[in-house]
Amino acid sequence: MTADFPCSGEFPLYRFPPPDHATEHGIVGVGGTLSPGMLLSAYSQGVFPWYSEGDPLLWWNPDPRFVLFTDRLHISKSLKKLLNKRRFHFSFDLRFREVIEQCSRVKRPGQDGTWITPAMIDAYTELHRLGFAHSLEVWNDTRLAGGLYGVSLGRIFCGESMFTLESGASKAGLVHLAGMLRPLGFRLIDSQVRTDNLAAMGAEDIPREEYLQLLGNALEHRTIRGSWSALETQAPDS
Repeated sequence: MTADFPCSGEFPLYRFPPPDHATEHGIVGVGGTLSPGMLLSAYSQGVFPWYSEGDPLLWWNPDPRFVLFTDRLHISKSLKKLLNKRRFHFSFDLRFREVIEQCSRVKRPGQDGTWITPAMIDAYTELHRLGFAHSLEVWNDTRLAGGLYGVSLGRIFCGESMFTLESGASKAGLVHLAGMLRPLGFRLIDSQVRTDNLAAMGAEDIPREEYLQLLGNALEHRTIRGSWSALETQAPDS
């Protein structure tokens, strides 16, 4: 791929190198663009961008893949207690850009900066405008307490990042998201790479081959495109 690859709109789609061409760390491509067509091409093939500002654009298809099955979500006693207090309420797609900008400010152990560069923010905001990227906002009264965002194709949600301004807010948001997606036929939330917080909530590593099979099944369904703000937004039962 080259930096000026001609892929400016939602289409055409681009074929990424096969997963067995990935490096030992899971990199399958370098360069290209963050245009909607290239991003949608990537996600439909199990590939996602991840790089630091000033570095080349890297495309990843790691093995193993870190995922959360929506019917295996683990809710700890402390989180269940928090959910029962009904402190938080939720919305979808009301503050997408604010959510992704908040995610870009999160300090992560072992990282000096963020992969959510200004170019990434613009690119995913455009995917949101086109109806493929979605945010979940967690509110405490009128204050934004946390949130997350990701890309949805077919019946898979590819989670990108989350943030918390109040203790437990992003975890409550993830519980709400899984509870909303499960009855809609979403079996899987792709978490991409392992984090301790998501592992504690039931996310697990699976072989890349298994992930790609699940992705193929999910893509057989129609994408719920457009704003998700009309979807059910009451807190799920805990």
